Amino acid sequence: MKIDVIRKLPEHLDTVLIMHQNGGSLEDMELLPAELISSVSSFIKSDDTAFKYGKIKNFHHVCAKHTTKVILCGAGEVESLTVDKMRTLFANSLRTALKLKAKSVYLFLGFTIPISDVAFGHALAEAALLTGYVFDKYLSEDSFSPIETIHFVLNTKNTRHINKGILEGRIYAESTIVARDLVNEPANVIYPESLADAAKKAALQYGFSIDIHSVDKLRRIKMDAFLAVARGSKHEPKLIIMRYHGNTDHNSETIGLIGKGLTYDSGGYCIKTPQGMVNMKSDMGGAAAVIGTMAAVASLKLRVNVVAVVAACENMISGDAYRPGDIVRTMNGKTIEVINTDAEGRLTLVDAIHYAIDRENVDRVVDIATLTGAAVAALGNQFSAVLTNDEAWLAQLKAAAEFTGENIWQMPAHDDYKDMLKSEIADLKNVGGPLAGCITAGLFIREFVGDKPWIHIDIAGTAGKDKETGIYSYGATGVGVRLLTSLLKNME
Repeated sequence: MKIDVIRKLPEHLDTVLIMHQNGGSLEDMELLPAELISSVSSFIKSDDTAFKYGKIKNFHHVCAKHTTKVILCGAGEVESLTVDKMRTLFANSLRTALKLKAKSVYLFLGFTIPISDVAFGHALAEAALLTGYVFDKYLSEDSFSPIETIHFVLNTKNTRHINKGILEGRIYAESTIVARDLVNEPANVIYPESLADAAKKAALQYGFSIDIHSVDKLRRIKMDAFLAVARGSKHEPKLIIMRYHGNTDHNSETIGLIGKGLTYDSGGYCIKTPQGMVNMKSDMGGAAAVIGTMAAVASLKLRVNVVAVVAACENMISGDAYRPGDIVRTMNGKTIEVINTDAEGRLTLVDAIHYAIDRENVDRVVDIATLTGAAVAALGNQFSAVLTNDEAWLAQLKAAAEFTGENIWQMPAHDDYKDMLKSEIADLKNVGGPLAGCITAGLFIREFVGDKPWIHIDIAGTAGKDKETGIYSYGATGVGVRLLTSLLKNME
C-alpha cells in the first residue's frame, strides 16, 4: 500500500475521506472541490449528521463523468484528540473504505493537526496497514479487495515530518504483521523447528544476528525445566537467541526480551478441554512479539542493544511427557515441583531468562507471554497484565502504551503471595493455587531475575481478537511489538 502527501488533485477522485471536528465548517477546506463541499453540506443537512467523535457516514457523489465514494468521519473536539484516538479514527474510516471496495483514498482534514506531524504520519500509516491486514492464505477464494493508495491532501510544502512519521509507522506496522502471521499460522505449520527457521529469515531480512541451540546443547547447559516441558512432543525444542547491537558505547545497557514460545499447548497430562485447545497455536504470541520487535528495532536502527531469547517447544502427551508430581531442576539450579503440567510456560521462561542473564549478560529483562487465564479473568481482552520490580522503568512502558494504544494494567507484586508457591519437597511449586493466578505466575518468574530490573507482560487476553475492531482484524493482534519497540525507542 502506498501512503503519501499530495497537494494537487487528479480529475477523478475514487474515494474521499473527510475528517472534521464537531461543529466545523467545510468552507475553510481549501483543497476540497467545491462540488463536494456542496454535496456534503446537503447530505449533512438532510441526514442531520454532526461530526461527533467516531461517527462515520458514507454516500456516493454522482456527477456527469464519474462517481466518488464519500466517507465522513467525526473527530469530535479536536483538543481532546490523542495519537491513539487519531489512529482509531483512521482505522474505522479505512475499514469503511475497505467495505466500499475503495482503491484510492484521498484524506481531507478539516482542522489543524492536533498532534505532532511525525505522530500524525505514524498513526496514519499504522492504521492503514494494520486495518488492511487479513490472514487468508488458506482460503480457496480470495474475496478481499485491498486499498492500494492513501493520499493525504495537504496545502503545504513542508511535509518532511509527516513523511518521517509515515515511514516510522510503516515499520511498526510491518513488524507487527510479522508477529500476526506467525501466530495465525496453525501448529502443523509453525512448530519449534519452523519457528526457528522463521526467526532466521527475519534476521536475514531485517538485519540482526541469530543463533539456534538444539537439544544436545540444551542438555549440556542444563536447561532441564525447558526440556521437561518439551519431552512429550516429537518436535525437538529450539532455543532461539537474537541479537541487535545499535549502541557502541561500552557502558550502554543490554535489554533482554524473553518471549514465551509454546508453539502448541495441549496442557500435557493436565489436558485442556477441546474448546480450550482450539486456539493454543497462539501460545507462542510472546515469541512472535519479540521476533517482530527485533525486526522493528533493526529496521529503525535504534541506538540500543537488545538480546531476545525464545525457548520454543510443544507441550504434548506421550510416554515420555512430564507429569504432575515430577520435580525438575532449572538452569540456575532451583528445583520446581510440578503441580500442573498446564502451567508450562513459566518453566520455559525461567530457563530462557537465566540464559539471557547468565550467558548474554543482559542488564534488564522484559518477558512477554500468553501466560495465564487468570489475567483474562481479571482484565478481559482489552488490557495486558503487568508486574514489575522497577517502577521507574514501568513508567516508561506506560508512556509507550499510551502512544501505541496497547493498554496495560499493573498487578500488585505482593510479597505475601509468594507463600502460595512454597513446596514441601522442592524450592518452588509451579502454580500457587486457584487465587491470584496472574500475580503468582509473575512472582514465580521474579524468583529467577535476581536484582535485574524486570517487567512481566501477560498477553493471554490481548493476543487475539474474535472480531475486527479498530486496527485489529480477526485473529492475532501482534500485541507487544509496537509497545516494546516504543519502549526501546524511548530508551535510546
